[in-house]
Amino acid sequence: MTRARNIQSARNLLRFLEQRRLQDFAELFADNGKWIHPYHSGLFPAVTHGKKAIYKGIKDAASNFSEIHFPIDEILPFEDPNKVAIRNKGKLHLKNGKGIYANDYLALLTFDSQGKIVEWIEYYNPIIAAKAFGLMDKIK
Repeated sequence: MTRARNIQSARNLLRFLEQRRLQDFAELFADNGKWIHPYHSGLFPAVTHGKKAIYKGIKDAASNFSEIHFPIDEILPFEDPNKVAIRNKGKLHLKNGKGIYANDYLALLTFDSQGKIVEWIEYYNPIIAAKAFGLMDKIK
C-alpha cells in the first residue's frame, strides 16, 4: 500500500504541473520538503527548502510557459517503498511563441511515513535549459 500510494503521488507530481494545479502540486510535499537541483549550474537555486518556497518556485517557473507536458517514460520503485524514481521528458512551450523548451529528466523522490515528499532531486541537462532561456552566459 505504501509503495502504490507513493507511485501515485509521483505520477501526480507531473500531472498537477501539466494541469497547472500548483496548490495540489505543493500539497504533495512535507512542510520541510526539499527540491534539489544537483546540476543547477548557477541557473537555478541548488536547493529550495519548504513547501511554501517550493510552491513559489514552481509557480514562478510555470508562469514562463503557455503549455506544459511531462510524459512519463518510466516509474522505477526502489526496494525501499518510500523511494521512487521517475524518468520523463519535458516539453514546455514558452509564452509569446518564443519556442519550446524540451529536456530529459530523472527525478528521485523520497517520501515520509505520511506519503509526503521530503526530497525531490531533479536531474536534467543544464546546457539545454540555459540555451532555451538565453542564459548561457550565466552558467557557472
